[in-house]
Amino acid sequence: MSHISYSELKDWKFCPFYHKLTRVDKIEGFQGNEYTAFGTAVHAVCEKKLLKEDVDDEQYFLDTFGECISNLPDDVEVDSGLVDQMVGQGRQLIPHIEDALNDYFEEFEVLAVEMPLMEPIEGEDNYKFKGFIDAVVSTPDGKVHIFDWKTCSWGWDSRKKADKIITYQLTLYKHFFCQKMDIDPKNVETHFALLKRTAKKNHVEFFRVTSGTKKTENALKLLDTALYNIKNKRYIKNRLSCTNGYGCKFYKTEHCP
Repeated sequence: MSHISYSELKDWKFCPFYHKLTRVDKIEGFQGNEYTAFGTAVHAVCEKKLLKEDVDDEQYFLDTFGECISNLPDDVEVDSGLVDQMVGQGRQLIPHIEDALNDYFEEFEVLAVEMPLMEPIEGEDNYKFKGFIDAVVSTPDGKVHIFDWKTCSWGWDSRKKADKIITYQLTLYKHFFCQKMDIDPKNVETHFALLKRTAKKNHVEFFRVTSGTKKTENALKLLDTALYNIKNKRYIKNRLSCTNGYGCKFYKTEHCP
């Protein structure tokens, strides 16, 4: 059975033709860089902390980061100076993770780390929603909390924190988590946890993201629209994404002239 993930949905929203090139034609899109390697390494440390595993946090970060850098594709040019900076930034960031967790949730129990989702999508016979929830914890008030770690530079501004496409990740995770676990969505809250490389203070920032009924309906509608177009092979180019922000790596290439 086919599946769709949040990252695939985001690719389709970015540009249906980009989605075709990377997901259908299997042409390599973005393959990672120093920033994704850093994010993977810090995420790994966060997982160890939540599971209370007895590891040297700093050394584990250094080993994982080095491995992630080594595993980058040969055609990715690695900036050794940036890597050195990130080593120092990681060392500075890691000691703040546990305190931030305790300050934000106060008392909590870890229910799951890297929880897999492979859930049926209502109205779709041949597709499931696939995902991995970074962490699920419960608090004494009976609430269940889903949160996702996000590495960044200095933080997110208010616009990015409220960006519907970004926050739809948690909205969809909550919906399919509740479906999987048969839990009332009213008892589940969603959060992002920002892990900041360059911040001078507030190195780890948790903030809640609302995922109510209307927002869930909108997120599922976007998912349905994407699947309808994908199944019907409608690969319309979104020209606004060609050069917007970081732009598209296929812009003005043989794949998308």
